[in-house]
Amino acid sequence: MQELLDAVERAVREVGRHLAGRQGAEPLAAATPAETRAAFDALDRPAAGLLRERLTALRPRAGWLDDEWAREVPGDGEWWLCDATDGAVQYLSALPQWAVTATLLRDGAPVLAVVHAPLAGATYTAAAGGGARLNGRRRAPRPRTLATALAATSQPPGVARDPDALRAAGASLAAVLPHVPAVRNLGPTALQAAQVGSGHLTLFWQYGADPANLLPGALLAAEAGAVVSDAQGAPWTPAAPSFLAAAPGAHAELVALLRQV
Repeated sequence: MQELLDAVERAVREVGRHLAGRQGAEPLAAATPAETRAAFDALDRPAAGLLRERLTALRPRAGWLDDEWAREVPGDGEWWLCDATDGAVQYLSALPQWAVTATLLRDGAPVLAVVHAPLAGATYTAAAGGGARLNGRRRAPRPRTLATALAATSQPPGVARDPDALRAAGASLAAVLPHVPAVRNLGPTALQAAQVGSGHLTLFWQYGADPANLLPGALLAAEAGAVVSDAQGAPWTPAAPSFLAAAPGAHAELVALLRQV
């Protein structure tokens, strides 16, 4: 598995270089959603094609999940779940908080994940049972309580069409803010979950089904030693309506707050 993980990392880094070299120095000047979509597709599609070419060569029999916003993942067989430009809004706004992600699923569970943020110089890697690494070095969460936590949250694509998730997102923010020094949204979901595992963030939570974006981060956080669950403290699954990754010392405290939401 390590040999495959190394090869996936090389492919992801190649795509990251490709995209970083094409990111504009100024925010995209687009007046309509259609113009924004067309500009993004012109950048993302060649990168996604390159990533697919490289990963298919590594695992020819694995399927390919084309919908990065999918709410369900196959329960059988091997599948690649990838996002060449995770954090499209930031990418088009000339901000550095974006990443290239690649995850290999086996029977519905992630067994390998790479999240590479080119402009941050950060590459997170993990294989099931093998721990998590940042730029090749083993990492683990920092011991923290909520009183010293840098917290992060986000909203999945389409959350505005999920009234329950929308209400829970607002209520949870109001519940958590009085207990932590700061709550931030630092870009791609997978990257923020990985940053919990590396100790750069203490916790990350989110409401709304979002398996395609959460699966790589869930593996990276859990393999590093973070506690991964839903907002009620139950084991997280791709079908769960909420997600929480936290350092062991802060997890129980946060669950106690979120159970009131």
